[in-house]
Amino acid sequence: MAKTKIAITLDEKIVKKVDGLVKKHVYPNRSRAIQEALQDKLEKIEHRRLAHECAKLDPAFEKAMAEEGMSGELDEWPEY
Repeated sequence: MAKTKIAITLDEKIVKKVDGLVKKHVYPNRSRAIQEALQDKLEKIEHRRLAHECAKLDPAFEKAMAEEGMSGELDEWPEY
């Protein structure tokens, strides 16, 4: 995956915490620590967006659509 170098400004307390994680070998370097933290945050935002969109669905309508789609196929299912 291609990488792009950027410059960011961070609070000194955050930098000290990141450096502590690097020193403890939790991360190999600052860049990796920041990259993983940012990736986690982006995934959480995406998950919330998906949950928000799912909340817009009407459960009764979705159930009716699922049952309608399956009704013709039930006779074709094998007996267990």
